[in-house]
This record gives sequence, structure tokens and C-alpha cells, in this order.
Amino acid sequence: MTSSTAAPPAARWADFAGAEPALAATVEARFGAFTHHTLATLRKDGSPRTTGLEVRFLNGELWLGMMPGSLKALDLRRDPRFALQANPGDGTGMGGGDVRIGGRAVEVEDPVVRSGYVKEVEPPEPFHLFRTELTEVVRTRVEDDAYLVVQVWQPGKPLRTLRRD
Repeated sequence: MTSSTAAPPAARWADFAGAEPALAATVEARFGAFTHHTLATLRKDGSPRTTGLEVRFLNGELWLGMMPGSLKALDLRRDPRFALQANPGDGTGMGGGDVRIGGRAVEVEDPVVRSGYVKEVEPPEPFHLFRTELTEVVRTRVEDDAYLVVQVWQPGKPLRTLRRD
């Protein structure tokens, strides 16, 4: 018996922001609050690797830029799946909640696209540039000091909100 698992549906940042503008604004604000965030990729042996990373929201895309030959870039070239978590900041306040994004990273080689990114971001060169395709966006927060609220967005599905006490 053979089994094949199709990749889950994915969407660009602009698609997500158009579908759920309030949640997208909250997610962007959480990522904008700090410079460094945590990226999880998969090593050759399938085990997870977590590393620090800066992200950019530009022109309707969520971009991941990386140093040339970095292990995270090599991981993504081999297996594009990733998880990205916004820096929670100091203490336990986490204004806006905890936000995570799952998806696939697509390396961008197009010189015109890369040039536009360089104009906006001015990264050290050379560098790897990945455009993201989102498979899930999750926001977790505490409401009224009593409920854990989890919002889950996936392409093609309505936003789900779960409340736990």
C-alpha cells in the first residue's frame, strides 16, 4: 500500500491579510515589536532546528532573509517547511498575545524581486531570500484574566476561535 500526503493548501501574506485584516495587523504588530524571532526548520535527519531570524513584511509578502550558506537556509532548501514564532519579549505581558506562523519557504532568485528587497531592507550581501507560503497562523492570548483564547487561520477555512478556561 502506498501513501502520499499532499502538501496542505498555502497562501501568501496578502491573501491572509485580505481574509483576516484584524488578525494580520495584530500578527504584524507582534513581529514588529522586536527585531529577532525564532525560526524552526528541519535538519537532514528530520529533527528540529531553531534559530534566530529577522523577518520583513513588504509588498504583501512575509520575507525571510538569511546569511549565505546558513544552516537554516540549507534546511529550507532541502525541506521548505518552517514554523516561525514572534519574540514574546520581556516578562509575561505578551501584549497582543503569542503569535506563530507555519508554512513553506520558497527561495527567490529573481534579480528584479531581490533588487526590490535590497532597496527596502539593505541587507548585507550576499544573502538567501525566501518568500513564505502560509499554511497556518495562530494567535494565543489570555482574555479577562480567565480564558485562554486561541485563534487559528488556515487557507480556505474560516477563522476558528477556541476559548478554554
